[in-house]
Amino acid sequence: MQKPSGASLIQQRAALVIGNANYIGPNTKKLRNPVNDAAAIAKKLKKYGFALTSVSDGSFAEMRDALSKFQATIQPQGVALIFFAGHGIQIDGENFLFACDTDASGENQAKYSSLSLNQVINVLDRSGADTKIVILDACRENPFEATWHRSSTNRGLASVFAPRGTIIAFATSPGQIAADGLSSNGVYTGALLQHIDDPDTPIETLFKRTRNTVAADTGGKQITWEHTSLAGDFYFNTSATSFVTTYASSSLADSLFVLDPGKPSHQIIRGLKSIDWYAQNPAIDRLTAAFANTVKDETLFVVGRNIYQAAHGGARSAEAFIRNFVGNTSGMKQAKIRALLDGIIFEIFFDSKGKLREKVKGNMFDEVFDLQKFPQFKDSFDFIAETLIGAHGDFYVVPGKGHTLSTTVVTKAEKRGNRVTGVFINTVDVFSATDPEYAVEEGEPTLARSISQDAFEDELAKELIVPKRLLQVRYTPALQPGEKIRYPYGWGVSKK
Repeated sequence: MQKPSGASLIQQRAALVIGNANYIGPNTKKLRNPVNDAAAIAKKLKKYGFALTSVSDGSFAEMRDALSKFQATIQPQGVALIFFAGHGIQIDGENFLFACDTDASGENQAKYSSLSLNQVINVLDRSGADTKIVILDACRENPFEATWHRSSTNRGLASVFAPRGTIIAFATSPGQIAADGLSSNGVYTGALLQHIDDPDTPIETLFKRTRNTVAADTGGKQITWEHTSLAGDFYFNTSATSFVTTYASSSLADSLFVLDPGKPSHQIIRGLKSIDWYAQNPAIDRLTAAFANTVKDETLFVVGRNIYQAAHGGARSAEAFIRNFVGNTSGMKQAKIRALLDGIIFEIFFDSKGKLREKVKGNMFDEVFDLQKFPQFKDSFDFIAETLIGAHGDFYVVPGKGHTLSTTVVTKAEKRGNRVTGVFINTVDVFSATDPEYAVEEGEPTLARSISQDAFEDELAKELIVPKRLLQVRYTPALQPGEKIRYPYGWGVSKK
């Protein structure tokens, strides 16, 4: 996948995640971890851009309905993934995934009250998705096997055929059983969670790393297994270095950028990196238009990153450079301005390894994104939007696209002012407690600070990662101009 140029190349991702633990059917046994496994996997998949259909402790009817809903979300040429944790078994060489109400009193009863893996694979095969992934942590030891008088050769799940473009991953090898695990996750899912965040790792390598961890955790008793017919590469987590081709990897992951003390441009970078205002401020003064025009684009990109880093840390010259970016870059060639601004914006979202930050550097977010009003900078904002999409950034609106975000803030009138009780986006309240230390007993007053509406909207825009000028805030009930907002301590707006 090549970036930046063509966000249309980003594959749409859809997932069905099922975790069944509370089995109530005859001869079945409740499990410890599948619901936790499914929840943890769903959280990761959401982080990596999957549209989710989820089932927790589902009945057979609920599993069938979820499969149909999931099928409708799969996009042609996209990615479709199914994760199942719970009881699974082979009957006459065919695999079945048990619902919580599966009738396991006999083999025929189980067949017609559980989800056939063949049916699942057929749905994926007919979907038009380019990449199909099935992950089965579904080979737990099943007590009904003894009731059915089955031989050990029929334990676990059977080997299956993987249609073109499909990878099917099993928690253990065919005919064997998997450990449910003593912690909050099963052994297999727990191992998968340890490696799924590894950046730029092909899925086959991810499963190999998972296999090694499972073998180590079980003393070699459990060996994971995959069938694959994938034609291309698939990655859950991609760093910018894997798909941005405009700049060198050492500029995108600038911890790899080697400074040459003999180069004036590198001296500027060194000064900006010093975390010393007395070194940072003079370094900025050396960045004249005439000099910038002689510097390589990929080096100017790193200069831009470090200008923002210095400004974020309070270096006055760096702050002033960004605030007067148009004037300070007057006389620079357009390509040089583009590289410098690309680096400034990139530093907001990506760390020194080229990975998406957990928390953006937002101290001068608005000042930078105010530059989006100038048509000559459009390419830089297109660059960051496509890069964030490629890295599966999780935003209510993608920064750089220029889209407006509408919110409704719910307040409750109190003696000291109007306390915020909810922030709704697309009908969902995203306002919640973030620090349990500020929790109060029922009936006690909520601890809150009093701020102006303007200051509150500044904070809201930063938490939602949207330029304030593109944030539309409506209050219910409506507030009068000048009325104060009471913002509860230990509360905030959650990420998407």
